[in-house]
Formats: sequence, structure tokens, C-alpha cells
Amino acid sequence: MFSVGDKVVYPMHGAALVESVEERVYEEKPTQYLVLSMLIGNMKVRIPLCNMEKVGLRPIIPKTKLKSIKKVLETEFDNNYKSITWNRRFTIYIDKMKSGDVMDLAEVISILERQDRQKKLSTGERRLLANARQILASEIMIVNNSSLDAAEKWIDSALNIT
Repeated sequence: MFSVGDKVVYPMHGAALVESVEERVYEEKPTQYLVLSMLIGNMKVRIPLCNMEKVGLRPIIPKTKLKSIKKVLETEFDNNYKSITWNRRFTIYIDKMKSGDVMDLAEVISILERQDRQKKLSTGERRLLANARQILASEIMIVNNSSLDAAEKWIDSALNIT
């Protein structure tokens, strides 16, 4: 269970601060919600406490995990997805991102960045890459106590993008 003031990650939106716990009526039953203030995008998200696991809400990674993330970003994966249609690849990448696993997120970024260098991404994949980078950057920003710009530069450095 998370408490007010905790920093968490909502897989498809990024890092957030637990702002409050509130009770609302849902389907004629009182239900407790975790109110998250997203760190990027000035958005509030309410998640029923009973759905926290289902949506993949997790704590911010420890700083010690940054080395592992950097290693994944540096890795040139054998892209077994090249022969699959772009919309099927898109679904695979979305599923990896929804898992909430930061290593899966880093892998998606690594694959899409390298694919973009070889041949341009489809519009959907380009948007997905931008979203994945934003999600990871928002978490790195918290872990390193830095700005979003510094977090994005950290990602670029790991990917060897200057």
C-alpha cells in the first residue's frame, strides 16, 4: 500500500506523487481511490485501491537499478520483430510497457531508437517511442533528483545519441 507523499510509477503515464486517498461512490459502493499527481503533463489520476496491482502501479526504482537500465539502453537487441507487421510489433511494445517493468520499457526504447536510425519508424511507433522515453525520463528525473531535460540527456547518453 502506498501512502500520501510516496513517489510511484503508473506504467503508461510515468512517475507520479501520491497526493491523497479519497473515498467515492462507485456502483453504489464506497470505494477508496489513490489520487496521483503526474509529474509530467499536469494530470491527476484516480486509481481504485483494489485495482492498483491490476494497473501495475509500482514504487520508483532505487538508484542502484540505473546501471542495469543503462546497460539495456546500450544493448543492441536482435530485433526478432522486424518480420512482423508494424501493428503487431506495436502491440508487443505496448504490452511490454503496460507490464510496468522498467527493464521492458528500456528494451522498447532501445529497439525503437535503433530501428529509427536504420529506417524511419511508422507514425504510431514514433509516438510510442516518444511516450516510452517520457515515462522513463519521468522516473529517472525522480531517481536522480534532476530536471526532465537532464533525465532525457541521460537516456540519450546511454543510447549514444548526441
